[in-house]
Amino acid sequence: MFENLSERLESAFKQLKGEGRINEINVATTVKEIRRALVDADVNYKIAKEFTDRVKDKAMGEKVLTSVSPGQLMVKIVKDELAELMGGKEEELNLSAKPTIILIAGLQGSGKTTFSGKLANFLKSKKGLNPLLVAADIYRPAAMDQLQVLAEQINVPVFIERENKSAVSIAQNAIAQAKQNGNRVVIIDTAGRLAIDEVMMQEVADVKAAVNPQEILFVVDSMTGQDAVNTAKAFNDRLNFTGVVLTKMDGDTRGGAALSIKYTVDKPIKFVSMGEKLDTLDVFYPERMAQRILGMGDITTLVERAQAQFDEVQAKKLEKKIRANKFDFEDFKEQLGQIKKMGNIKDLLAMIPGVGKAMKDIDISDDAFKGIEAIINSMTPYERNNPDVIDGSRRKRIAAGSGKNINDVNAFMKQFDQMRQMMGQMNKMKGMGMGMPGMPMGRR
Repeated sequence: MFENLSERLESAFKQLKGEGRINEINVATTVKEIRRALVDADVNYKIAKEFTDRVKDKAMGEKVLTSVSPGQLMVKIVKDELAELMGGKEEELNLSAKPTIILIAGLQGSGKTTFSGKLANFLKSKKGLNPLLVAADIYRPAAMDQLQVLAEQINVPVFIERENKSAVSIAQNAIAQAKQNGNRVVIIDTAGRLAIDEVMMQEVADVKAAVNPQEILFVVDSMTGQDAVNTAKAFNDRLNFTGVVLTKMDGDTRGGAALSIKYTVDKPIKFVSMGEKLDTLDVFYPERMAQRILGMGDITTLVERAQAQFDEVQAKKLEKKIRANKFDFEDFKEQLGQIKKMGNIKDLLAMIPGVGKAMKDIDISDDAFKGIEAIINSMTPYERNNPDVIDGSRRKRIAAGSGKNINDVNAFMKQFDQMRQMMGQMNKMKGMGMGMPGMPMGRR
């Protein structure tokens, strides 16, 4: 995401490269390029103009320290202003009521139902709450079926009344059941249309009036750019929603919706959603998103994802094996599984400063580890636990069993040996245990 914008901004900052100090001429040139980049990213011109005016005012008011180049200073100013444009700080859900009622609204195809499932999974796994999903789209039986499938995948209850043709009645009945069963959160998935119409707006407004939700989340497809912003305004005028959810962020290289929506409706972006997997939902952090737009990566989110997946007991057990130089293929396979749970591989790499730009033209599939897993799965348990016994004949058998050629197996074995040698060298170094492969930093 934001690839085009990131490239254009980087090009704009080059205007200041080699400049000894900031002056009105070089700032004006840079700011003009930044404004063009924002407009090309589908940001409304008025918003882009106000943004760059603020950047220019701040740049001209700054005294450049001897240790900071004009280019570095401009990057910092733009980062801070981007973060502010997108909300300044993260906004958490209001979960104070028991049960908390969350109404989900948006156009058909925006990803409302999938987001409802992701939100239920987030509240269950990250917040320790027991949500109830409610199928209140009375026009599309497929939406009810989809919500039921999602609920089964994450093992949360779902409320469906297929014969009931009143969304208000369904919502009220679901809340009554939630109170009876002790569900802490009720997530109501409402109907959408291909375009805004009065019937849809009235229906969701009626549901709002009937259940008095603590949160109304407007779900919008970020790939629709400025149209997403216009749709958000129309919904907000009618519903006065409490927050925005941007979906399909992995498919948008421009980013206009993320940059414009807070300014337009003055409501926070609360979540960003990428992909179909139910664990690909992130709280929206404006500061971190600004860093990613400017190619600075997002190490904080990467570490948080790692800490969420790596079990501390397993990490300590693994550390002991590495200390004793006993790291084997079973351990390696287990680490691959943990990394895969963290999300899309290319998205993870983009969180590392400088790597996102280097990887932008390389297609990395989520199946990138399948070949390695096939090789390990073709080993016997004894071979996995004792890598040194794998000789030439065993390698041939493993290659045949995994569907790979012998060169693939040899290359993997060589890489594994090199990794174990590196671990052995790390064992000899003082302060062993920090930043080990597969272990989240700072967790001992």
